[in-house]
Amino acid sequence: MNKNSNLQFPPQQQSYLKMLIAACFGTFLEWYDFLTFGALAVTFGPLFFPSNDPSSSLLASLATFGVGMIVRPIGAAFFGSMGDRIGRKPVFMITISIMGLATLLVGFLPTYAQIGVLAPILLVSLRILQGFSAGGEIGGGAIFLAEHAGEKNRGFKTSFLQLMGPFGILASTLQITLLQGWLSAEEFQAWGWRIPFFVSFLLLLLALYFRRTLEETPAFETLKKENIKTEGQLINNFKNSEIRKKMLLLFFCLSGGGAVLFFCSQVYLPIFLKATVKLSTELVDQLSVFSTIFLVLTIIFAGWLSDRIGRKPVVTIGLILGAALILPAFWLMQKIGLHTPITRVDILSISSIMLGLSFILGLLGGPQAAMLAELFPAKSRNSAATFPHNLAAGWIGGMLPFIVTWANHVSGSSLIGLWYPTTFLGVSAILALVFLPETSKSNLL
Repeated sequence: MNKNSNLQFPPQQQSYLKMLIAACFGTFLEWYDFLTFGALAVTFGPLFFPSNDPSSSLLASLATFGVGMIVRPIGAAFFGSMGDRIGRKPVFMITISIMGLATLLVGFLPTYAQIGVLAPILLVSLRILQGFSAGGEIGGGAIFLAEHAGEKNRGFKTSFLQLMGPFGILASTLQITLLQGWLSAEEFQAWGWRIPFFVSFLLLLLALYFRRTLEETPAFETLKKENIKTEGQLINNFKNSEIRKKMLLLFFCLSGGGAVLFFCSQVYLPIFLKATVKLSTELVDQLSVFSTIFLVLTIIFAGWLSDRIGRKPVVTIGLILGAALILPAFWLMQKIGLHTPITRVDILSISSIMLGLSFILGLLGGPQAAMLAELFPAKSRNSAATFPHNLAAGWIGGMLPFIVTWANHVSGSSLIGLWYPTTFLGVSAILALVFLPETSKSNLL
């Protein structure tokens, strides 16, 4: 395929804005479904994993959350190769349907008190389906939008897809906060926790409606016109030394680093504030909302900045700041939590720390979608990008809350487990400084 070939867009092609909305809405639903489970981890513990030790119940619940992340690379390998073979659009329709169905069924699950050990088995099974679906969606959406974005301001245009994670957190957190305000603790524990899963079915119908209007990407249309074969592409990716090297860099520097920061600041941090710092659930949820809104602004800014100064500097600075500040940030919040009573100044200090962690995450999130596509040639792009991306997000990021909580539980320290993300970010920062290429001028056709 001629690297400099130009494909004329057909007159009837939809505007990029419409394409963006359709793709983002589905990705939002994936994140909403996926993260609602994490937001309810504390609730699920006694409902599906009852134990005399609250820490054991929480660990079991977090492990179930992690199972969904572990199977993500399996879904990425399956759907990524499918996307290279039959197109980006058909995969979108399949993944969103699987995720929506699995999430709806969680809302209907009986608890351990009703059917015994079968309850957690069914919950884990549905979580596996969620993870399998997310593996095809998350990463694939970035490829789809980047291939539609054109050459100019690609980082800024695709950064909006990265907002779907924060928006998914925001929507699930706000919904749960409202429910907990309207319902008594007993009512929420008995049936109120099911409502977010039922709401997801309505969102699924909207997502399917929007997604049916999507058009295939110019890059994939070029592959079809030039009759370039992509069968067995994932296997071929590992045989190609250059692609294999970039997959490794993607795993550590972009996807792994981003996943560690995401799960530290957006998933594990609220749990830490509730379980260790002993802040009220309502206060933590409110602080999380403000932090997420700030993250949205940071992601857009970082995407824009990466178009001006390059992707590599923005990503590398984020990794360095993350490695240097994760552990001190959690240590300081724990120290503040020792104050009795917690003052407004204490709350403001914790809020500032949360905003700082969101800013660091945004530096990796903003350029991520564009860089996922820019690292690889079109014929192998979907499989080469989605597999290491979901492997990192699933095995490094997704298991982070469980690993950190387990290490803290075993050691008797509430901070020792944070050496895991700190070390990973440090290694990733070094690799980015030395080996990560600049990709902002890449031609995606």
